[in-house]
Amino acid sequence: MSDPFFFGYGSLVNRATHDYARAYPATVRGWRRAWRHTRLRKLAYLSAVPDAAGEIDGLIAAVPGHDWAALDARERAYLRHPVAGPVHAEAREVQIYAIAPEHSEPPDIRHPILLSYIDVVMQGYLREYGVAGADRFIATTDGWDAPVLDDRAEPIYPRHQRLTGDERDYVDAQLARLGATILRRA
Repeated sequence: MSDPFFFGYGSLVNRATHDYARAYPATVRGWRRAWRHTRLRKLAYLSAVPDAAGEIDGLIAAVPGHDWAALDARERAYLRHPVAGPVHAEAREVQIYAIAPEHSEPPDIRHPILLSYIDVVMQGYLREYGVAGADRFIATTDGWDAPVLDDRAEPIYPRHQRLTGDERDYVDAQLARLGATILRRA
């Protein structure tokens, strides 16, 4: 029996945040990303949102022995959903995590996006897909009007990563281009 795969579209694209060795760049159809807040967490995160015309890049990785426990704990505010259609030659079964609609709300001033989380996600896309792929990530993600809490100096996100100067400059330039509201930590 072959191992199932998950499709990561946010921090799971950054290989430094997990140890799933059999991982491959992939694209899924029928989904889009959105910045969302859930009552199950204090801060905003990415969620997959069904979208018949949508297509997003990410990273699939095998879940050895169907052992979803650690990944389900990491993604505790999400539900797993099967991905339709072929994603990768090696992956027969692929699951994607999404916040349940009844728990999903837009981010707000009390539930901002962490800059340290954006950094991790963008670093993953830059390393897997280059600048063009990071640009596609931005274009295929809704909710960039959400407030962003600048926690870079003292990261709150538990899997934060140190960015190179070029990676940091790219993230900062894109947030400025998007007109992001940056909140300073008190």
